[in-house]
Amino acid sequence: MNILIIGSGGREHALAWKISQSPHCQKLYAAPGNGGLAQIAELIPIEETKIAELAQVAEEKKIDLTIVGPEVPLAMGIVDEFEKRGLKIYGPNKKAAEIEKSKVFAKEFMKRHHIPTGRFQVADNPDQAKKILNSGEFDFPVVIKADGLAAGKGVAVCANVKRAEDTINDMMIKKKFGPAGERVIIEEFLKGREVSFIVLTDGARVQPLVTTMDHKAAYDGDKGPNTGGMGAISPSPFISERLFSQIMDEIIFPTITRMLEEGRRFKGTLYAGLMITDEGPKVLEYNCRFGDPETQAQMLRLESDLVEILMSVVEEDLLREEIKWSARPSGCVVLASGGYPLKYEKGKLIAGLEEVAKVPGIVIFHAGTSYIDGHFYTNGGRVLNVCASELTLTQTMKKIYEYIPQIYFEGMFYRKDIGALKEGK
Repeated sequence: MNILIIGSGGREHALAWKISQSPHCQKLYAAPGNGGLAQIAELIPIEETKIAELAQVAEEKKIDLTIVGPEVPLAMGIVDEFEKRGLKIYGPNKKAAEIEKSKVFAKEFMKRHHIPTGRFQVADNPDQAKKILNSGEFDFPVVIKADGLAAGKGVAVCANVKRAEDTINDMMIKKKFGPAGERVIIEEFLKGREVSFIVLTDGARVQPLVTTMDHKAAYDGDKGPNTGGMGAISPSPFISERLFSQIMDEIIFPTITRMLEEGRRFKGTLYAGLMITDEGPKVLEYNCRFGDPETQAQMLRLESDLVEILMSVVEEDLLREEIKWSARPSGCVVLASGGYPLKYEKGKLIAGLEEVAKVPGIVIFHAGTSYIDGHFYTNGGRVLNVCASELTLTQTMKKIYEYIPQIYFEGMFYRKDIGALKEGK
């Protein structure tokens, strides 16, 4: 099979790494890809949002399966365009991707179908938002979310009315997130532990992936600004068998079933961001894609053929066979550019990478790199993912942290406590 992966991050490199191990994969392409993907796939220099161009290339290169990593092309309708041309593609169509594209849609969907989530109100203009904030309906802190896609940055926890009104001004008047902030959600602040729960679905049947725990804060001890994720471990120490079943029964199955009933058959990866509260699990948000960096930890544990699994979703025959996983835990630590997630520089030479990549048991996925004249350079905020899977979590993290110092680029930083936070905030 000729297979195309769309995206340029560590998630896409991890998927490509696993796909390249399948006997079904004859030729692998990535668009636009990155320095690491260039080592295992032929790069196509087309941005992930150029949907018509990508579809044309898929036709020219006789692509048998396309896998979409990021949410933006999914929300734009890349699956609809490919399917219109008779091309097989993994991911939800535009109507199904609305569950991530619009937080208002997602919250109202959950309310309609009694899927547990925090109390909320929708505001269509700044005056309405401020009226809700001053009505006494919500205690502080309160959560304000931009309706549309804002690259994970459109959520603010506001400790008081002033902070909340400033956030409304930023989102709705100053248009900090452009059209994404035209409508906002004002939502109760949920206390508990945040977990991600990720499943594959063909729109009727569901296969959960192994559990993971993401680490979102930039610095050790869960301090600093939120990021796309600074590391992950699998399995999650916080999802018991009982909680796992509760999440499947109260959240995942109803979501898939009700989407189908509403004419929005969801085929692909459904990622539920959850808060485990005293009242049970509640949905914070949905994503319509694989996690990043959760995927990196999951791919290290996957023993089944990923191409066969993804094809079974596309062909609406998911439970053909059970997905097999390694019993060994896995870990992933992100090496980031100085200043991330705010301002950071690109183009820094990366040293020591090839040597560490040769260490048995260490797997390195590239997130923001470029490969020029035989050298790797930084090309993003999250640069590299250093991963391993040993007999125990302690051994796994020890191995990763033993070899990270042999990699260097100017400004490089990483969290030194991934997997160590048995209890955090």
